[in-house]
Amino acid sequence: MASLTLDALTKRYGDNVVVKSVSLDIRDGEFLVLLGPSGCGKTTTLRMIAGFVPPSGGSMRIGDKDITTLPPWKRNAGLVFQSYALFPHMTVNENVGFGLDMRKVDRAEITSRVAEALRLVRLEGYGERYPRQLSGGQQQRVALARALVIRPDVLLLDEPLSNLDAKLRLEVRLEIRALQQQLGLTTVMVTHDQEEALTMADRLVVMSDGAVRQVGTQSDLYERPADLFVADFVGRSTMISGAVTAPGAFRSDGGLSLSCQPSAAAGPATIALRPERLTLGAAAQGLANHATGMVTFVSYLGALLDVHVRLNDTDHVVVQIPNRSDGHVPAVGDTIEVGWPASACLVFPREAA
Repeated sequence: MASLTLDALTKRYGDNVVVKSVSLDIRDGEFLVLLGPSGCGKTTTLRMIAGFVPPSGGSMRIGDKDITTLPPWKRNAGLVFQSYALFPHMTVNENVGFGLDMRKVDRAEITSRVAEALRLVRLEGYGERYPRQLSGGQQQRVALARALVIRPDVLLLDEPLSNLDAKLRLEVRLEIRALQQQLGLTTVMVTHDQEEALTMADRLVVMSDGAVRQVGTQSDLYERPADLFVADFVGRSTMISGAVTAPGAFRSDGGLSLSCQPSAAAGPATIALRPERLTLGAAAQGLANHATGMVTFVSYLGALLDVHVRLNDTDHVVVQIPNRSDGHVPAVGDTIEVGWPASACLVFPREAA
């Protein structure tokens, strides 16, 4: 295993800069997730690490070895593609052993290492089957075994779960995370699915427009987002536009006078509110911020309910509450109290939007 370092990594296509001077230090054995919307540059970054896309600038190292200009097969990086990229005319054994065969590894060792890799992904006994005889989850495991069999220094995962149904995706992501921890593999995964990212990562990198917006743990990004983009992209937030009028004082465009953190700078700003930080009913009256509104929509999410409340013609909030059989469920049209503490207001200057 080894650490992975990206230093000012950049990719241009003509005048279009799709990756903008990305610098990251991925620790030995760490699971790092590149998270962001489609087109943000995360997959291009991963493919530059793998060697399939040449960088326009910057450098990359695995451990102390500069890999910036090395061809893919000399980087000792295992890659699992979004489409799995299995050879349909080859058996599972042949697919898994393909990388070793290309490296001219002895046949007996190939047999041994393929068997070991299939055991790791719980596919013993599947070696003579063809990809068409496997389920989507099994094909994903074969692709993972093929990446692991070369004993990579770094494992690269490109949207590896996107082709699986929701239930199988949940199972497989836990399996991948457990296997990564068991092997101590330095791993970089690309995804646009924030639930996957939050579940699997040691640290996350949020990207937008080719640039890194924030690097941190799940709690760093959720509780202390660096800017409005991160607050909006990681988790869910209600946005209230207005201005900080004095230390700890905010006035919304809809006329609400709110208390916020006194450190927020005066001027046009947007407040982000996490839905679970808000309270409904009589308990709201004792909080620093409270208002009366009308329920406009209730989303049933199984264990949770999302209650949408309009506070005035401009401002609305979403409140997430537990779904309890003995609790009152607000109905559309109800007038209801809503409240939240000043500490729940994540304040960002308007120009950070």
